[in-house]
Amino acid sequence: MILLGLGANLPHPRHGAPRDTLEAALRALAADGVSVAKRSPWFRTPPWPPSDQPWYVNGVAALESDLPPAPLMALLHAVERDFGRIRGQRNEARVLDLDLLAYDDRVSGEGEHPALPHPRLAERGFVLLPLAALAPDWRHPVSGLAVGALIERLPASERLAEPLD
Repeated sequence: MILLGLGANLPHPRHGAPRDTLEAALRALAADGVSVAKRSPWFRTPPWPPSDQPWYVNGVAALESDLPPAPLMALLHAVERDFGRIRGQRNEARVLDLDLLAYDDRVSGEGEHPALPHPRLAERGFVLLPLAALAPDWRHPVSGLAVGALIERLPASERLAEPLD
């Protein structure tokens, strides 16, 4: 299973509110031949690290694609650019963030790009909560821990999320 994390906390000039932008990004991926097999509900989540930024809309999608990880990651970055994402400061507010979370059970070697599974996947409630809604039986390919166990390890501040749909 190919897992994609999606997030946005700024409105997009053409697509509108963050939730609408995320839906448009999924359509853009489909237009580029990457099918969305399933997606989690959208969640409203606080910014990470805590700040005065607007809250995010986050979700996770299961993708189907013949693209290997590196070309898929390049496509995700191209979609972000097409949506006006300019990579500047880490953890800044953004109109779109697409993260390749996992690609089947692949584990990247040191220095390999993209890093799989995503290196901070197990530490982020805004990823794990939607992932649990999408694939409750998913297990982290390195630790072997189920998504529910990963959520239990999070501090309470990382478990703040409000389902939107």
